[in-house]
Amino acid sequence: MVNKLPTLSSGRKEVKIMNIPFMKQISVYLAIAMFIIGISPRVDAALAPSEIIGLTQTDRSADLERIRTILETKAVGERLKQLGFTRDEIQSRLAQLSDQQIHQIALQLDSLKVGKDSALGIIIALLVIAILVIVILKLTGHKVIVTK
Repeated sequence: MVNKLPTLSSGRKEVKIMNIPFMKQISVYLAIAMFIIGISPRVDAALAPSEIIGLTQTDRSADLERIRTILETKAVGERLKQLGFTRDEIQSRLAQLSDQQIHQIALQLDSLKVGKDSALGIIIALLVIAILVIVILKLTGHKVIVTK
């Protein structure tokens, strides 16, 4: 016995209708699942640093070198002079810090923007966007006409 599916005729085309059990329940479940997945917050996870592992002497010297290069910049040096610190005082205070404190300062130096301006990145991004808009307009054949 051949299982024939009911058909609907719409003009010249015939459309076959399939009866899938629980179709309505499956579609509702998928809609709810996609909604829940869509509203769940994104979580970034990383490994927590271990505090047991100590820093080696080379790490301390590398961190001290990074700190010294930042302290030698003109803007930082002028600001420290305005606060009343001399180079000898700064070096003596750096020598008093523990390995962990020096490493923490060296890690935080990356987030500093001393005398830097991020306007170049913004300008480049705007230029790229403008070029893309122009290319898309040329490819689609549209013209922009400015009138008063």
